[in-house]
Amino acid sequence: MFAYTIRRLLMLIPVLFGLSLIVFFMIRAIPGDPAQVILGQLATKEAIAELTKQLGLDQPWYTQYANYVGGLFSGDLGESLRTKSPISEEIWPYLAATIELSFCAMVIAVFIGVNAGIISAWFQNSWFDYAAMVLALVGVSMPIFWLGLMEQWVFAINLEWLPTSGREEVRDPVSAITHIYTLDTLLQGRLDQFWDVIRHLVMPSIALATIPMAIIARITRSTMLEVMKSDFIRTARAKGLRMFWVVYKHSLKNAVIPILTIIGLQTGLLLGGAILTETIFSWPGIGRYIYEAIGYRDYPVIQSGILVVAFIFVMINLTVDLMYAAVDPRIKYQ
Repeated sequence: MFAYTIRRLLMLIPVLFGLSLIVFFMIRAIPGDPAQVILGQLATKEAIAELTKQLGLDQPWYTQYANYVGGLFSGDLGESLRTKSPISEEIWPYLAATIELSFCAMVIAVFIGVNAGIISAWFQNSWFDYAAMVLALVGVSMPIFWLGLMEQWVFAINLEWLPTSGREEVRDPVSAITHIYTLDTLLQGRLDQFWDVIRHLVMPSIALATIPMAIIARITRSTMLEVMKSDFIRTARAKGLRMFWVVYKHSLKNAVIPILTIIGLQTGLLLGGAILTETIFSWPGIGRYIYEAIGYRDYPVIQSGILVVAFIFVMINLTVDLMYAAVDPRIKYQ
């Protein structure tokens, strides 16, 4: 397994190199001059030319790309054109916010989706099965922005149970240590702030969890139905084992590979696709960070943000591949 892991990690190099090259050319196809955007519409041509030279945007594309890739090998993600801050320092708070939101959303999606799929397969063609699959279809089809707005209207405006947006109470901000607020509040023993952070997490997590929850439920149901028709399941039931143990111990153990695969894919997609949820709930995540950088034509931020998200996505897939051998001893990596 060690050799397999090393080979997969080495494969990351051409993948990320190719991605950086594609992103480099795509973002430069965005209309607009970064210097013009930064200085404003009233800037003179001389000022724009001077800022363009300072930013290094007057150099040939291959020189700009070589400088960027050279910085990556030394751990330097570059410097933001807008804030003049190192991206490696600036990006973490945004990435931590998205990781926290995505983790909570996946916990909800996995817990509800897997159990709904299992129970639907257990009681196939029952009212619960039909209801769960209809809700799964609605969950896949429902636009996140509409669900987020409905959540705000019902739970924040009408019932006043939850805050409308943001990560924390503005009047009592969290003292950031790791920038993962649930962890930071526990490390500081601030249970009141921890509860407030959880309240801010509820609505965006549910909105973000809707689509992966529905997909996981449908995959779990179809996989469980296939496994439960196997001979060893009929043998287990013939021996008199309780149906609960037949389903959750024997069936689920043999159906877990496709479920793990879809969980890994959906986790990676959440990290890169949370921009709608982050925008609706004013969540300062990596999606909004990249979106705002596009508006300012901040090339280094866009490049580095996409590259970091892609790296995490690939690492999640690698972790899922390695977990296959842990849950199924028949799988051997040579």
